[in-house]
Amino acid sequence: MTPAPLAARLDLPSGPLFFPVTAYGPDGSVDLDTFRTHVRRGVEAGAAAVFACCGTGEFHALTPEEFQACVRAAVEAAEGRVPVVAGAGYGTALAVRYARLAEAAGADGLLAMPPYLVVAGQEGLLRHYREVAAATALPVIVYQRDNAVFTPDTVVRLARTDGIIGLKDGLGDLDLMQRVVSAVRSAAPGDFLYFNGLPTAEQTQLAYRALGVTLYSSAVFCFAPEIALAFHQALRAGDDALVAKLLDGFYRPFVELRAQGRGYAVALVKAGVRLRGLDVGEVRPPLHEPSEDHVKQLAEVIERGYALLEETK
Repeated sequence: MTPAPLAARLDLPSGPLFFPVTAYGPDGSVDLDTFRTHVRRGVEAGAAAVFACCGTGEFHALTPEEFQACVRAAVEAAEGRVPVVAGAGYGTALAVRYARLAEAAGADGLLAMPPYLVVAGQEGLLRHYREVAAATALPVIVYQRDNAVFTPDTVVRLARTDGIIGLKDGLGDLDLMQRVVSAVRSAAPGDFLYFNGLPTAEQTQLAYRALGVTLYSSAVFCFAPEIALAFHQALRAGDDALVAKLLDGFYRPFVELRAQGRGYAVALVKAGVRLRGLDVGEVRPPLHEPSEDHVKQLAEVIERGYALLEETK
């Protein structure tokens, strides 16, 4: 797939962007059959794209071989119905290796995550992402967060780089994002895409939408696709009443619960998938499982969310 078609498929999605968890069996090894089921169910539930082996998918915990097997399994489960974007990260050499593994597995694009640990200057970051983009024919979305924060000028230069089609923001600095959008619009006009990549992005999407950022990742879609889809549709339709009802009754309680444990942006999502009947196993270290009480609270939050949907029928 060339960059333009992927950008066009992502530009106006019909549903949330799905970031599946990676399934593990009782012995801790990757469970590809369960992972395919998870991805297939998400696509059939209305996902507009599958972002495999990214943050929610525990990219950090996968060996290169496991990574490629999971990306290939996601491509098989999606069956061409929606694009599959794969994570790529660590240092430049490893990020390039993961990019090529994803390309060989049939992925349609890459989410380039921050380099491992090192805090680099703008020139070094630019060189890193340009080398990743040049390594394959896959379109690249650059993920801004933690140690990879860009000035507006750097994002302009990224937008002018062949193969780089968008920026996913996991930082949450709205002033910076406004300046980035304005700078790219002025200096590199085109179809550059922006994504809200904060944890539980629905919670902040009203603010991002005001900046013109309409795309967002949805971890909630992993375990409550009907709620995530209803929220997405309400945003598009301008149904502010339903948006507020879901924010107040479901998303805010979920975010407050998520804040009670480190790593819960992944571990709590995985617990939610298990609560909904699909045994995707536990998270791998260094992440840890939510407490029994937190899982109980999660079940109550999910139940409340679905009750809200029933009230709107």
